Amino acid sequence: MTSHQHNFPKLHNAAWPGVVGKGAPDSEPCIDVDTMLDLTAAAEVDGIRFDGFDLYLYEPHFNIDGSDDDVKRLAEKAQARNLAIGSVVAPIWGGTGGGSAFGSDTERAKFLEQVKKGCRVAKRLREIGVRPYGAVRLDSSGGVEDWNQDKSGNFKRLVETVNDSVKIAEDYDEILVAEGEICWGGMQSWRQILNLLEAVNQPERFGFQADMSHTLLYLMGYNSPEDRLLPEAFDWENRVGFDAAYKKMTDLLRPWTLDFHVAQNDGTVYGSGAHDKTGRHCLPNDPNGKLDVSHYAGYWLRDENGRLTKKIKHLCWDGCMFANKTMLDSQTWNNVLAAMISVRNAHGWNE
Repeated sequence: MTSHQHNFPKLHNAAWPGVVGKGAPDSEPCIDVDTMLDLTAAAEVDGIRFDGFDLYLYEPHFNIDGSDDDVKRLAEKAQARNLAIGSVVAPIWGGTGGGSAFGSDTERAKFLEQVKKGCRVAKRLREIGVRPYGAVRLDSSGGVEDWNQDKSGNFKRLVETVNDSVKIAEDYDEILVAEGEICWGGMQSWRQILNLLEAVNQPERFGFQADMSHTLLYLMGYNSPEDRLLPEAFDWENRVGFDAAYKKMTDLLRPWTLDFHVAQNDGTVYGSGAHDKTGRHCLPNDPNGKLDVSHYAGYWLRDENGRLTKKIKHLCWDGCMFANKTMLDSQTWNNVLAAMISVRNAHGWNE
């Protein structure tokens, strides 16, 4: 199978690793958006390049309160590099103008306002013609400890906030996706996020953003031991046991999955700067990585009978919290692109 056989899903890099976990006094400095896009555009493997990038709508990469002219300038940055824009991340957290989705009325109102702003920018990028696919990403913006203080009450408030968010998304004809990370209350396990998806029950408008790094930790029960699917002290050589657990999780979450991150994980958690501890994103060829990336991507991109779902129009590589030295090395992105091409070779199609 050659690298040129399929043209879908499209291959995207994420710009936000230049911002997430960066910029605090005890952290590395942010990498500006132009540098991240230049690195993305320059990567090439056997004549294949990235098709686009996904973006965090937050400074220093983008001002969520910016004007239409600011949105146009962002689109021009993409077009000048022959890159599309896919999914965008709304800045819904406290400190970025938002608040907890299961917090006070004031916090929830701030959360919804940021969702609205994110949808406005996303729609405008579609209208300009630079964003042919993708969703608006959010999470609960609340921690696990706060969640555990009142699980039933917090769940009710979270569902209400997401339902209100969906109404906003409908006004802008956008799709919302919740990325399952172990650090977000109400989304810290496969069972918690499934409960939310089923309670909202609007699968065409609100879905799951599956990240291969974060969902590996779902199997291990970090922050939700009662939901672990792999036993403690799991033997990673036991691929039959691992595959059974992985299949159970993906069979439950795949029907809700509308956005997908290709990633690697070494089975540990990691945090940087102000970012809570979450899945350790590794380079695709990390010797400690637990995933055969192209193989396990198929659990998300194919149904239980092995048929392509073709729901995911673009793949995004998430390299959150890589060191700046790693991100500024052009070989990093050639290696990442090669891994993504292998996923498309195995699970892609032509349109």
